[in-house]
Amino acid sequence: MKTMKVGNIPVDNTIFTLIAGPCVIETEAQVIEVASRMKDITGLLGIPFIFKSSFDKANRTSVSAYRGPGINEGLRILKRVKDELGIPVVTDIHEPYQARTAAEVVDMLQIPAFLCRQTDLLVAAAETGLPVNIKKAQFLSAKDMKNVITKVEESGNENILLCERGNTFGYNNLVVDMTNIIEMKKFGYPVVFDATHSVQKPGGNGTSTGGNREYVEHLAKAALAVGADALFMEVHENPDNAKSDGPNMVKLDEIEVMLKKLIKIYKAVRDVESIRFSK
Repeated sequence: MKTMKVGNIPVDNTIFTLIAGPCVIETEAQVIEVASRMKDITGLLGIPFIFKSSFDKANRTSVSAYRGPGINEGLRILKRVKDELGIPVVTDIHEPYQARTAAEVVDMLQIPAFLCRQTDLLVAAAETGLPVNIKKAQFLSAKDMKNVITKVEESGNENILLCERGNTFGYNNLVVDMTNIIEMKKFGYPVVFDATHSVQKPGGNGTSTGGNREYVEHLAKAALAVGADALFMEVHENPDNAKSDGPNMVKLDEIEVMLKKLIKIYKAVRDVESIRFSK
């Protein structure tokens, strides 16, 4: 398997890496607080950490829902996280023009699941040369991701991560087929498991997305057990009052205990002698 470098963080099958942060940038103070606390927690546990938050959520359920501060202000805040806290950062892009601008600040670009077949978006992301974390769409199989990968590779970029986040099952519900992780690993790129979006209930609250955060830990354990190389989790200091994806985000005060359990699972199913931890 290829090793991807996100900033100074390696992502491959020998190290448990965490990508985490609030779904969307709400305030600058909140982002700095969450990033600082996550840096402390992951540093204590020896987990390489990449901070994620979105400057714009263009796929909200309701047209009146909060989307974020916009690209200019959002990237300014993410740059502060990167510069002041020394943490690599990643953010979503939704339109091709955003790729080049975001790449001036972030260490990795993320392609939202609904947009993973958008050729122009993939090409624009690939042409920046940055690592690209591509979320598998809720309507695709693992094998369908071959065509997605080819678009990025043929645009001159092999810095690819693939992300599992569940498949549509009926209405307002997702299920995770853990064999998708196994199948996507066969492409030779690191596979990330999105443990929080996988428990979403899209549009389940009528004008907003529902979810069930109590399942996050269970699915994360299962994903690590079948071979996921990294975890993606959205965390928030007060998810019940979050402006986006509150029902499926992990409470910041609960993340440390959860991560300690997940480390045990990661070690249990791998050759411990070959695992690199930063501590």
